[in-house]
Amino acid sequence: MIPSSFPPADEIARLTARMLLEVEAVHFNAAEPFTLASGLPSPTYIDCRKLISFPRIRSTLMDFLAVTVLRDAGFEAFDNIAGGETAGIPFSALIAERLALPMTYVRKKPKGYGRNARIEGVMGEGDRVLLVEDLTTDGGSKLSFVDAIRETGASCAHTAVIFSYGIFPETEKTLGDHGVTLHSLCTWHDVLTEARAQGAFDTATLDGVAAFLADPRGWQAAHAKS
Repeated sequence: MIPSSFPPADEIARLTARMLLEVEAVHFNAAEPFTLASGLPSPTYIDCRKLISFPRIRSTLMDFLAVTVLRDAGFEAFDNIAGGETAGIPFSALIAERLALPMTYVRKKPKGYGRNARIEGVMGEGDRVLLVEDLTTDGGSKLSFVDAIRETGASCAHTAVIFSYGIFPETEKTLGDHGVTLHSLCTWHDVLTEARAQGAFDTATLDGVAAFLADPRGWQAAHAKS
C-alpha cells in the first residue's frame, strides 16, 4: 500500500534515530574506535542490516522512506526499484511492494558465468530507476550501481537510503556530479541528538562522537594507526 500521510522530515529523522537506537544498530566508542571498510578509524558504527529482523520498525521505516521519495522526487517518478547487493536487496523489495513497481537488484560485479549479468530481474530500456540501499557514507559506492543500471539503457537519477552519515561534504557533490539525488531519513547528527535526549551513552562517549562529527577528517587523521 502506498503511504499518503506521515510526519514532517524532522520528525521522521528523530523517530528513525530512535528506532536505530532501540534495536542497538548504533555503536559508539570513542576510546577504542572502529575500523571502517576504508581502513579509517571512527568512533561510530551503524548496522542497518539488523532492521530486517524487527517487523514493526522495518515496516515503519519503509513507509517513511517511501513517502520521503514520493514527496521529494514525485509520485510518478519511477518505473523500477533496484536494490544494491546485498544490504539494499530486502529494502528495495519492500519499497517496490509499497509503490507497486517492479523490483530488480544490482550485483557488485558480474557473476562470471551464464549471461554474466549485473542486473537481476527485468529492467527495461528507458525505465526510470530508484536505487535503494541501507546507507551511504561519502556516496562513492553508489556510482558503480548507478553505472550498471544506466548501461541497460535505463536512467537512474535518485538513490534512497535509510541512513546517511551526513558529515562528509563531498557526499552530495559526488552523487550530484554523477546526476544522482540522495534521499535519506536521518544522519549521525540526528542520532547523536536522540542519544543525548535518551542518555543512551555516557557523556564522555557522546562528547567524543560530537568531536568526530564536527571534524571527521581531522579526527580520523589524529586517531589513525601509525
